[in-house]
Amino acid sequence: MFRNLIEPTELVRIFQKHPPEGFRALDLCSGIPAFSTSFNLLTTVDPRIRRHIDALPFAAARRRLLHARTCFVGTTVSEYALFPVEAAPEDIARCILDSVGANYPFVIIKDLPGDAVLVGEEAYAWSQQLSDAFRAAGFLRLEGQALAFVPIDFTSIDEFLARRSHARRRNLRRKLRSAVRLRSEEVRAGNPMLTEKLMARLYELYLNVYRQSKIHFDLLTRDFFRGLFLDGESGGILFLYYADDALIGFNLCFHTDTMLIDKYIGFAYPQAHLHNLYTVSWFRNLEYALAHGLRYYVAGWTDPDVKRELGAQFTFTQHLVYVRNPLLRALLARTKRLFESPQ
Repeated sequence: MFRNLIEPTELVRIFQKHPPEGFRALDLCSGIPAFSTSFNLLTTVDPRIRRHIDALPFAAARRRLLHARTCFVGTTVSEYALFPVEAAPEDIARCILDSVGANYPFVIIKDLPGDAVLVGEEAYAWSQQLSDAFRAAGFLRLEGQALAFVPIDFTSIDEFLARRSHARRRNLRRKLRSAVRLRSEEVRAGNPMLTEKLMARLYELYLNVYRQSKIHFDLLTRDFFRGLFLDGESGGILFLYYADDALIGFNLCFHTDTMLIDKYIGFAYPQAHLHNLYTVSWFRNLEYALAHGLRYYVAGWTDPDVKRELGAQFTFTQHLVYVRNPLLRALLARTKRLFESPQ
């Protein structure tokens, strides 16, 4: 059992069995999920600054220098870094530093909760103690990304839309009219209809979205998705979208006791744009969460501006970074704002 886990444990298990391309799954200190990979140190830098750096001479050589072998404590499939419930914060900080601090140029504790809204007061307080313990051990704290979520504190989609401005409400209703031209199916993970051919098509749709993304960090594998699609114990729900009987998109979510957690999407282009599928699928997920009496729809880290337009709220995270080289550690302490997400 993990602290900070809001997803099904099966998701973490499949990640450890089938990590993203170029990643190596690790199990630190007898039960802490982690991974290692070659990390582009400019990944979280403001895009405007990154464009200026890329425009400088010798960009290709510099990009190679800015990749470093890094150990991440956490996963890319859980919203937060995960830790055994029985462990003490000071013991964890000491064990991780002793285990990997000398072996990697960078060690990053990836995504500690920045408030209690999704993890609860106890887990948040414990995570703050952990943050203090890591900082005492020489880690630097960086502000992390914005996790989008929607509290299901409304009784109908009309009520939810009524909270938006007139212009935004009109725009959303216009996009939602596309739903009448689509057919949707709801398929539980483990359903026999998830054939090898269908799963291969779903992976193609995922790759379409990955390739057009501005940030490329974790390329999830076909085996990873196959494991998720076939695991009937995970609470996974596939929402499939068809136009003229052609599959043009999917959304893989996970139903927990209190949340619908939106994890992965895949689209066919340009059909998804023509049918406003992102907006249609967002509201389909809200309808599902509402119908099942859930407290939150958790919508992920990407595209915060789009999700804000769709009515999301945000909770932020913290990263804790250990830099083995003392000179680079001092440099990061002075420039860490460049690597932080705007709040």
